[in-house]
Amino acid sequence: MSLAQLAAYNKPDREKVLYTGAKTEGKISWYTSLAGGSYKELAAAFEAKYPGVKVEAYRGTRQELGARILAESQAKRPIVDTLETTLPLLKLLRDDKLLVPYYFPAEAKYPDHVKEKGPKGLYFWAIDRESHIGLAYNKNSIAGHLVPKNYDGLLRPELKDKIGLAGSDTGVTVVGAMLRLRGEEYLKKLKAQNPAVHNVSGRALLDLVISGEVGVSPTTFRNHVEVSLKANAPIEWIPMDVVPANSGSTAVSVQAPHPHAALLMADFILGEGGQKVLEQYEYGSPLKQYPFKRWYPEQGLTTEQYEKLDTRWNKELRTLMRK
Repeated sequence: MSLAQLAAYNKPDREKVLYTGAKTEGKISWYTSLAGGSYKELAAAFEAKYPGVKVEAYRGTRQELGARILAESQAKRPIVDTLETTLPLLKLLRDDKLLVPYYFPAEAKYPDHVKEKGPKGLYFWAIDRESHIGLAYNKNSIAGHLVPKNYDGLLRPELKDKIGLAGSDTGVTVVGAMLRLRGEEYLKKLKAQNPAVHNVSGRALLDLVISGEVGVSPTTFRNHVEVSLKANAPIEWIPMDVVPANSGSTAVSVQAPHPHAALLMADFILGEGGQKVLEQYEYGSPLKQYPFKRWYPEQGLTTEQYEKLDTRWNKELRTLMRK
């Protein structure tokens, strides 16, 4: 069968058909934005379940993955089989016709809003994990009655000079949420609080909260806090008015050199085996309900529309840096 036929194949022996072909192919090239040990553990779990199929993983930011995939396509030397990354890159690749729509056995469990519809009842991708962005604070530095429960709480006079924001995509997304809910006037008031914008990742900024160098930060991931709490870090995480969900989704390259393995990997990540690994790393799941309102910044937007918003949010974040 061709890749398109394999992708649409939905008979009970799908796993057997894909695994048989994958063993012949011998390996899969998997590109991912997952950080830390999670992507290594996912690869190891896949190899344990499907002996004879080696995972060659490349980890990078969505910008790095995008540049690499587009270069491969232009050179007509495709390497990537399966891709796990954030929505802006996937939308770009879909628009460039570099993704194949596919069926996956667990699709009925996934809500419609986390699956990107393709033709003939297939999907270009589905969200496999979420990182929920909220506020972390240092319990030794910030008194309980001063802890913000929403964005307005960040404007308390006592928090002046104690607020830190990540200068990465995480901070850009949070500024987007603030603009969406509170408008430009709110950002002017926040700037008067003299927040520090650190050009580091959300994870690195959480380390500054743990050390007490930063008192509070509304640009931290719940899963990172949960992991740090296991090491007795003096912190807590609080959801704000809305919780931006930095989501990762799984897609398959339309030029996959190892088509059976590519689809088998996608099925695995979105199935029980892959989801179990991601839960161990405290990632949120699109299959679960949470006691806060999630916001998917890219949802319902074209690539061009999102890029325009992202540019504006980035500009507003940089404005907070200027005194």
